[in-house]
Amino acid sequence: MANNNNIGPKRRVVGAHYGMKDWLAQRVTAVVMILYTAILLISFLSGQNFTYEGWAGLFAQQWFKLISAVTLLGLFYHAWVGVRDIWMDYVKSVGLRLTLQIATILWLIACAVWAVQILWSV
Repeated sequence: MANNNNIGPKRRVVGAHYGMKDWLAQRVTAVVMILYTAILLISFLSGQNFTYEGWAGLFAQQWFKLISAVTLLGLFYHAWVGVRDIWMDYVKSVGLRLTLQIATILWLIACAVWAVQILWSV
């Protein structure tokens, strides 16, 4: 009787092999969002002008637009990885899963374009 249980050092590795990359991407984008939240909170607490003009002045600065855009793109990628994993784990029909993934991608791209348009219109 052959011992072929695929356990141990001779185990056959299968799968998509993107787990570590996505795990790291989730952590990096989370750190980017935390840093942005801290910058936004510090700007809010140290500011004197809590009117629309004050906030518009903050978002009108090029450096703030840039870090806002980077954070939003990180947020959209973070959301993509999470929602894609939900579709892969819980939707068994391949056709429905592909449809949901395409709809998610299109939605996130539309949100990213809209967010950049809003940022650069201030």
